[in-house]
Amino acid sequence: MHTLIWIILSGIVISSISFLAAWLLKSKVTSWLHYLISFAAAALIGSAFFDLIPEAIHELDVHLALIFVLIGILLFFFIERFIHWHHCGKEHCHKKSVGTLNLIGDSIHNYLDGILIAGSFLLNPITGIFTSISIALHELPQEIGDYSVLIHAGYSHKKALKMNVLVSLTAILGGVSGYFFLSVFSSWIPYLIGITAGGFIYIALSDIFPDLHEHKTDKKKILVEAIILVVTLILFYFLFSILAHSH
Repeated sequence: MHTLIWIILSGIVISSISFLAAWLLKSKVTSWLHYLISFAAAALIGSAFFDLIPEAIHELDVHLALIFVLIGILLFFFIERFIHWHHCGKEHCHKKSVGTLNLIGDSIHNYLDGILIAGSFLLNPITGIFTSISIALHELPQEIGDYSVLIHAGYSHKKALKMNVLVSLTAILGGVSGYFFLSVFSSWIPYLIGITAGGFIYIALSDIFPDLHEHKTDKKKILVEAIILVVTLILFYFLFSILAHSH
């Protein structure tokens, strides 16, 4: 089979995971939303600290990698300020901006995944298949978190699914771009990874964590959210450790 077809098929499989995440959550998402938001915060932080930042440090000098993480935090801060300045003055604007920021960060992340898939298939098909499986394994919990953030931001189930699918298609775009222009993109990937990590950290700490303080008088919910947060971070640590050793 032609390498480009393998890359496109892998991108389609990765993109379809957003459907699976929505299907898993649809029936329970309303009643579980606050707990899912705790999971989403941990998923963003786990992806940043256990996957993206180590990858950026592996490719760049540690100080340079952290500078681009900081640039990502500042960039997403200014993007959110721009959204507020242009489109706000209404209730729930803060939550809507969280949804927009998450879509931006996820688009970059999926695009980079597509380029990674392209690069691995250009080495050989077996490496490409194993790389695609690794990406799919960490993409499902990430998509569950992303879907939860969009619902929390006020999106309907239908719109959240639609936007998540559209964003996930950037993996196919990244794969095709990587196939034709990998030599051009490869030098920029570590910097974009650092920026994406900074964006994920900003979304989690600035926008999602404050919402978890809404249940400050409900001790049971506070305890459950804390447990979900810690357990998810531990699971992400082991997941990314296993995937890193399999590469």
